[in-house]
Amino acid sequence: MRKLLAVLAALCLLAVGSGTAMAADPVQKKVIKIGVTQSVDSMNPFLAVRLVTGSIQRMIYGFLTVPDSKTLQPSPDLAESWTTSPDGLTWTFKIRQAKWSDGQPITAADPAWTFNKMMTDDGAKTGNGPAVENFQSVTANGQELTIKLKTPQASMLDNPVPIMPKHVWEKVKDISKYDGEVYPTVGSGPYTAVEHKKDQFVRLEANPDYWRGRPKIDELQVIFYDNPAASIVGLKKGDIDLIGRLNPPDFESLKGDDNIVQWNTQGRRASYLQINHGATTSDNKPIGDGHPALKDPKVRTALHYAIDKQKLVDEVQGGLAKPADGSIIPPLYKDFFWEASGAEKVTFDLAKANKILDDAGYKKGPDGVRTMPDGSRKLQFRFSIHTDTPIEDKLAEYLTGWFKQIGITLTTKRLDSSKFTEETGTTALFDIAISGWSVNPDPEEVLGTHLCSRRPTASGQGGGTESFYCDPTYESLYLQQQKELDRGKRAETIKKMEERLYVDAPVIALYYPNDLEGYRKDRIANITPIPEDKGLLYGGSGYWPFYTLEAVSKGGKAGDGGSDVGVIVGVAAGIVVLAGAAFLVLRRRGGTADERE
Repeated sequence: MRKLLAVLAALCLLAVGSGTAMAADPVQKKVIKIGVTQSVDSMNPFLAVRLVTGSIQRMIYGFLTVPDSKTLQPSPDLAESWTTSPDGLTWTFKIRQAKWSDGQPITAADPAWTFNKMMTDDGAKTGNGPAVENFQSVTANGQELTIKLKTPQASMLDNPVPIMPKHVWEKVKDISKYDGEVYPTVGSGPYTAVEHKKDQFVRLEANPDYWRGRPKIDELQVIFYDNPAASIVGLKKGDIDLIGRLNPPDFESLKGDDNIVQWNTQGRRASYLQINHGATTSDNKPIGDGHPALKDPKVRTALHYAIDKQKLVDEVQGGLAKPADGSIIPPLYKDFFWEASGAEKVTFDLAKANKILDDAGYKKGPDGVRTMPDGSRKLQFRFSIHTDTPIEDKLAEYLTGWFKQIGITLTTKRLDSSKFTEETGTTALFDIAISGWSVNPDPEEVLGTHLCSRRPTASGQGGGTESFYCDPTYESLYLQQQKELDRGKRAETIKKMEERLYVDAPVIALYYPNDLEGYRKDRIANITPIPEDKGLLYGGSGYWPFYTLEAVSKGGKAGDGGSDVGVIVGVAAGIVVLAGAAFLVLRRRGGTADERE
């Protein structure tokens, strides 16, 4: 305890000292501090899959196009215009005259190199592999980029790949092992990353050469908390200015503070169970140690009938979510959203779940636990969740109780974010896991996470799978929607894909959480959501909210502050809260869900 107090005292002195030094500075930076409960998985955009990393990437790098802030439809970014051939197989993009943050000109050679690297290097496919699978060739001529496709592709203008500077990244020998930790980063977005402390913070500075114009603040700090309660206290104390991706209890705790704006709107995320239905690598070799009973779709269906989704919304999500009766695409995207109905709809029915298992030969033993039809193993499954996540613990309690009533034992397995991502996305050392995805306006990316090609290679490279799924019917539908240029017809095919996932159940959608956030109005003068009409702030599908940020200026208070002070105070605040509550300091880990994108 004495050692802990000494550490806290040192941190406080450091913060005070830094604050004093900055107070003497006649020109103070305008700094906004964003709190997050998930740490960056990699500063290498080719490898990163987490939501927080995707948000940071949008601030650092440009894309061919970005979602329009009002309509979410594709709008110009690094590509200022484009044309396509009559057969839809050749796309020509005119890359705008702009500069990288190191002063070098941006040319078509940069996106050409980025896409070709992903097409030829398995290690570069982890983050956004499906985005280039239909590319036949990519070439550059000055500012003209030409992409030739194997088949027409409806999502061409929604490409999720950040464009990397060729002159910097072509020097990297092994993309799969490169952490990207070289600062300042060379990017083309509104901000440049200048510092990253693993599991602590990322510090971004405004890019004065950004083609839209310099942001209105000088610095953006993304500060990681491994404990949501600490982040809430940090917001209330003013150690951070905005916190997103809140769980309902933390969101409700913000009520009554006149300085804090509660932001509650429809989210872009689906939360679901990932089922190890017999994971294989991309060359169809079995991988992992999943329970063999989960290979049986009847068992997966029985599990589905044993889940009361409305109860989970009411009791786990505090009513701030919508039950998911089908689609892994949330209702925010009306064109592509699908719900089961009639006899196809799976409702909470323990009797039916029991009958399905009885009829399939999974008999209950004297202890009430079922066994495989051949008697070889009991139906005892592990449920992988994240450490220090009360909301996931609560979910586990409900599932454990319901599954017990159908003769299945569920044991909770808690993992930190890095281990969770590894076991549920690469090594397949799990039975059932909590998961989910934040969906972009065009859903092709999340649909692509269930393709055969997203499974990892035998050496564990590439991949980016969300389910280890590999199904001929699903693959065929994916190819159909990919080349269907009629939006209505494409939407119908996508709904058939969602139906296939619903029926075969490699994942079981639970609910669509509301987007719950909070920010200090005495620090943030203006922030524009995306979409602008009742949209999201942190975690939205574009960088617009943080490009439009304006800080309140009050003579060195509020939005003004030293660049180091915000980080130190924010980190120290998290430690103080945890120490006071439990006399213990926790290392920062991932947040309350392994939020991927």
